[in-house]
Amino acid sequence: MTKKEEENKKEMWSMDDLISLTQEIQTTDLLFKGKTLNVQYCELVESEEPSITVDNSLSEAEKNDYYMEVGVSRVKAMLDKANNMNPEGATITSENWSKLPSTLRFMIANEIMGVETDISENFTIG
Repeated sequence: MTKKEEENKKEMWSMDDLISLTQEIQTTDLLFKGKTLNVQYCELVESEEPSITVDNSLSEAEKNDYYMEVGVSRVKAMLDKANNMNPEGATITSENWSKLPSTLRFMIANEIMGVETDISENFTIG
């Protein structure tokens, strides 16, 4: 196989591997203010997802706030699922989530949800 063929070779997911993500704890290390925080989480199946019922009479700003709350609920459900599976590895819980710095919560949520962004893009200095 040539180097170009190796570069173009894609690794494909099997259904078993995808399904296993909902039963396995995943961990990630986040660098926050020069120190590392280990976070564990587990993917959810549809029945574990927070329910979404949007009131169409809400303004766009209110709908966006609601979607943000649903996103936070989803992240906390993923953390709680992993914490229930592995209580000894729990670092972040639903109880301490709201006490964490908002910048850290943003980083954790983006990492768990698979959002790739530079956090500095969201803040201006000066």
